[in-house]
Amino acid sequence: MLNMRTPLSHSRAVLLMVCVTLMWSIAGVVTRHLEQARSFEITFWRSFFTVLSLVVILPLWRGAHVFKTLPWRSSVFWLSGLCWSVMFTAFMLALALTSVANVLVTMSVGPLLTALFSRIFIGHRLAPRTWVAIGVAGFGIAYMQAANLNLANTQAAEGAWVGFLVAACVPIAGALQWTLMQHSQKSGQQAVKLDLVPCVLVGAVFSTLVTLPLAFPFQATAHDVGLLALLGLVQLAVPCVLSVLCATVLKAPELSLLQLLEVIFGILLVWIGAGEAPGATVLTGGALVIGALVTNEVLAWRLKNG
Repeated sequence: MLNMRTPLSHSRAVLLMVCVTLMWSIAGVVTRHLEQARSFEITFWRSFFTVLSLVVILPLWRGAHVFKTLPWRSSVFWLSGLCWSVMFTAFMLALALTSVANVLVTMSVGPLLTALFSRIFIGHRLAPRTWVAIGVAGFGIAYMQAANLNLANTQAAEGAWVGFLVAACVPIAGALQWTLMQHSQKSGQQAVKLDLVPCVLVGAVFSTLVTLPLAFPFQATAHDVGLLALLGLVQLAVPCVLSVLCATVLKAPELSLLQLLEVIFGILLVWIGAGEAPGATVLTGGALVIGALVTNEVLAWRLKNG
């Protein structure tokens, strides 16, 4: 069993982060095996079980007084939770509207969107390689989504576009969250050290409350509730805690590159486990996006380390 109070070695942190991305990636294949639960009900149950899981995990990890030490009066803390709630809700809704590959590739542009937002809203200077990566990734997304225009069924094309737009809310909310945190530090506000896990808990609570009235009437079977409980615990709560541990050892470029494994694992799992094969257009567009991200991070790493 992993002792969360013992510092990880670098090699173990890498291995653990690979396991984290594998846990993140099961959402697509699991949702494809639901029997009756749909749309907002799926989001509600996953968020609900995430709340239950973190309410248990946090005191065990940080101590019985963890909730008393959280920055309840910090606006950044609550806004971070709001961003997480958008990510949770949009992610599960997008999976119900379009293919898993479309959702995961769209989500993967998060680091580049964060860089772009920090340039627009904070004035951070971006390296030329990052501008090139943003352009290539944008072209890859556009190429991937252009296939929707060629769908013979107008309703299918409309659904695919709606799914893409909903999925795009995930990296946008993530980029806004990190930009907000950077801005609060730059503007000289009182430093508030935000832990990822409590912010995720707040986001899960928001998502649960917002989707509850939209989930009625409940249609999920016991089988569905069991699978969604699995997602709340194994796909979100547990890997969230483990990723925080990994972040104390791994550098930002390493984390960014390892997180891309979620796209690969997710596409493979839903292909093998649910027969949802990605189309050639998605694979080509996805390769452009992933290639841009990897190249940008590797070049940044090399320049920083001489």
